[in-house]
Amino acid sequence: MKNELEQLLKDYMDKADETDLKALAHVLKGMKNKIEGKATTYIGGILHYEKKPSDSVWEVTIPINPSLYNSLGIVHGGITATLADSAMGTLANTLVPEGYGAVTSQLNIHYLAPGIGNTLRCRAEIAHQGRNTMVVSAEVFREDGKKAAQATGSFFIVEKKVSSGE
Repeated sequence: MKNELEQLLKDYMDKADETDLKALAHVLKGMKNKIEGKATTYIGGILHYEKKPSDSVWEVTIPINPSLYNSLGIVHGGITATLADSAMGTLANTLVPEGYGAVTSQLNIHYLAPGIGNTLRCRAEIAHQGRNTMVVSAEVFREDGKKAAQATGSFFIVEKKVSSGE
C-alpha cells in the first residue's frame, strides 16, 4: 500500500500546478491532524474544523481552500451541507444521554449566497429536543458576514452499540 501511495503522490506532484499543490497540502495536513488526534474524524481533519462549543449553540469554522471548490471556483454545496450537518450533529450529540448518539434522519439546506472568501462559519442551535428526536437549525456565514446558507436537521437519538470488531 505504501509503494502504491508513494507512486500516486509522485505522479500527482509531477503534473500538479500551484493550485493543485495547495489543495493537496490542505488535504494532507488535515489527514495528519486526524492521525495526531487533533481531529476526531477524517472529514473534520480534512475540512480543518475549528469548533467553538457552548451549552446551547455550537459553532464550526472551516478555512476555504481550492480543494473545496466546485467547477465555478466557489465552495461546493456538498461541503456547505457537510459543515452544517456536522455542526448540528455535534451539538445534538453533546445533548444526548450517556450511551446514546444522534444521527441525521433529515437534512434540509437553502443556499443563499456563494461560498467565497477565506472562511465559512456555521452556527447551530437546538430548535426542539425530545426523547427520541431532535431538530437543529443552522446558519452558514461567509467571512464578510453574508449568510451563505440556512439549514435544519432532524436527528434520531439512538443507543450506541458496542462493536464486535467484525
